[in-house]
Amino acid sequence: MTEKILQIEDADPNAVYGTNNKYIAILNSHFSKLKITARGHQIKVNGEAEQIEDFEKKLALIIEHIAKYNAITENQMERILGEGNDDDYRKLRDHDDVLVHGVRGRLIKARTLNQKRMVKECDVNDMLFAIGPAGTGKTYTGVALAVRALKNKEVRRIILTRPAVEAGENLGFLPGDLKEKLDPYLRPLYDALRDMIPHEKLENYIESGVIEIAPLAFMRGRTLDHAFVILDEAQNTTHAQMKMFLTRMGKSAKFIITGDTTQIDLPKNQRSGLVSALAILQETKGISVVTLDHIDVIRHELVKDIIKAYSKEENIIHEHTKK
Repeated sequence: MTEKILQIEDADPNAVYGTNNKYIAILNSHFSKLKITARGHQIKVNGEAEQIEDFEKKLALIIEHIAKYNAITENQMERILGEGNDDDYRKLRDHDDVLVHGVRGRLIKARTLNQKRMVKECDVNDMLFAIGPAGTGKTYTGVALAVRALKNKEVRRIILTRPAVEAGENLGFLPGDLKEKLDPYLRPLYDALRDMIPHEKLENYIESGVIEIAPLAFMRGRTLDHAFVILDEAQNTTHAQMKMFLTRMGKSAKFIITGDTTQIDLPKNQRSGLVSALAILQETKGISVVTLDHIDVIRHELVKDIIKAYSKEENIIHEHTKK
């Protein structure tokens, strides 16, 4: 007889055990020759070594499933425990185009052609620029790609950053310390993460540094290895800030830079770091650029019309200025 203690690290033990330990009962029915005892983050197994090894493989698949989808059903557990090759199960499970199984069963997918291009280009290249107006899903899709990479263990951490540029407002009038002053600027990133990762798990990730949300200035002097890094609102970086950020890229890293070149809040005499980067790096291999437009807007239908109306007005002004 052999005894082995298995640790549950990547999933909520309650999701593994099920309500009133109903999933433990299913495990016991499939591995009737083993004695299985679950407590806290540990499962103790007694029995023959070969059967324990098989149990450990199946448990790992169950935990992997919960870590990716945030939940598991009885049918899904039965399918995992049934006879068959583990790799075959993974292929069957991963066949769809869902990027992340979010909170409360929400399916996070690329919903437009250009969002799907973002997914494809991110899979091909390690640096991606996603350019487009508000509401086109460029930041949301980027965060989903980052969460997918973390869940698939392709990276060890996610870093989300934005330049702290005042869009016609004064930071000095906001209450609190620097972090509290900057939090409103980073709120869209928190909102996206809350759609994709359960609250308690997200808080643990942030506390442990697995997910870091910080202003761009905090990136200076760092080398970002094994990380999925997103620079949001990149149109509000200066030339020097953008160069600093892009050169932080370390080993096994993915960078996504998102921005709207029509919404630059820098002083009139400063050129946007995003605009200059797109010009400087246009011939550089290994970098993708995806442009999104009003067709990709997934907010209220009026937003599409607003973007088109403003674009028309800006084109008229631009043509008039040229004359």
